[in-house]
Amino acid sequence: MEEFDTDGSPILLGGIKLTSKGRVVKNYQSPYGETVIQRHVYQSSEGGATFCPLDQNARIVSSTTPRFAKMCSSKYACLNSISAQKDLSDNHGRKVSRCYLQDIAQAVALIAEAKEDHWKYAEPELPASVATVALGVDGTCLLYCEEGFRQAMVGTISLYDVMGERLHTVYLGAPPEYGKEQFYALMETELQRYKDRYGAADWVGVADGAHDQWPWLERWTDQSILDFWHAAGYLEKAAAGVCPSRQGRTAWFEQCRDRLKEEPGGAKRLLNEMKNALAQRQPRGVARKDLEAAIGYFENHLPKMDYARFRKDCLPIGSGVTEAACKTMVKQRLCGSGMKWTYSGAATVLRLRSLILTEGRWAQFWNKINRFGF
Repeated sequence: MEEFDTDGSPILLGGIKLTSKGRVVKNYQSPYGETVIQRHVYQSSEGGATFCPLDQNARIVSSTTPRFAKMCSSKYACLNSISAQKDLSDNHGRKVSRCYLQDIAQAVALIAEAKEDHWKYAEPELPASVATVALGVDGTCLLYCEEGFRQAMVGTISLYDVMGERLHTVYLGAPPEYGKEQFYALMETELQRYKDRYGAADWVGVADGAHDQWPWLERWTDQSILDFWHAAGYLEKAAAGVCPSRQGRTAWFEQCRDRLKEEPGGAKRLLNEMKNALAQRQPRGVARKDLEAAIGYFENHLPKMDYARFRKDCLPIGSGVTEAACKTMVKQRLCGSGMKWTYSGAATVLRLRSLILTEGRWAQFWNKINRFGF
């Protein structure tokens, strides 16, 4: 590490001459243990902030070498702090405090946030050309220290080939510190880059029936697609209001589910059949409520339910990628037994997990640090 230091000669930083205050002792953490180094610290003749060339040149994160910062932040992003602490001790012989892990993870996440507008990440080598870009957004709740359960937002940008095979997915997440505006701003920064790369592709928005998602998705896409499995779920509940016999309900649902997926105009025909059943059978109680809910759901989203055409065009008809991201991004790490979060703590984990779960980005992030520094 001492090779990254200067010989104590005056230096220029931003056009200002700085001189060394002499060698100052500092403890550094690395994968191999703690080391104590005397390094030059610089300051201008007028005082003010100090500058340490060794920290800059060696890419030190707080007092940690980049390799150890990468280890600690990766483990903290994937494991709770107790498990990460144990992993470092058992497998690497490094005993650190939980607070240290949290501090290093937060420092790395702040670097990632600061570089969002400047650093661009490339997709891994794709086996085929991109024909479709699918956007998805969703929310899932986690427990905060002060306000109880609130919603964190998750977004996905998925690339598909001409046959509808998914090639790559970008994962993004944010806590609701400033409502959803912060999350959508994060998504839009990323989306603009993909618009520049794949503007000629088909852009589709795939989501469930949450009304607050569609206005934003429609601004960025040419086609809106309602998640097929949510629509099928409403059909399943409507079966009791359509079929008088219990034995026929399963058969009716399975037949209607296939028609919804494969029959051109199937959603409109099923909507009319459910309306007729409501008028003729006059079901009561839960059966009537579920049938009315299905009718309302189909009426509100009918233009987004042309599944036969979507499948013919090899477009995705399910929002499973985004819903799975809610589990992998948020639930698996932030919703363990007894966990409560501050906004900054949740933001740290979500930012790191976004980099780790998006194939290729974690390595690219650290390569950029090695190349450009902070």
